[in-house]
Amino acid sequence: MTFTKRLLEPIMRGEITCSVRIWQRAHVKAGGRYRLGDGAIEVNSVREISMQDITPDLARRSGFLGVVDLLKVAKHGPGERVYLVEFTYHAAA
Repeated sequence: MTFTKRLLEPIMRGEITCSVRIWQRAHVKAGGRYRLGDGAIEVNSVREISMQDITPDLARRSGFLGVVDLLKVAKHGPGERVYLVEFTYHAAA
């Protein structure tokens, strides 16, 4: 998974533990580990949600100022399906 640069440090500090993605299909799977910095994120869950499920609170939990800010970054390509990815960051041992 890739993240916008401003989210990297808060993710590695454990302040951000979820991400909203707009894809054609899920690009990650629960239990998968994806490199990030010197460590990796482990995906705890991936579930499809609706646009109406993207609340200001969820946007802030994802590291954004609000819903509009999140939506500017969340869409990757021509996808229209919305996914909530919950994860844990693990620093390199």
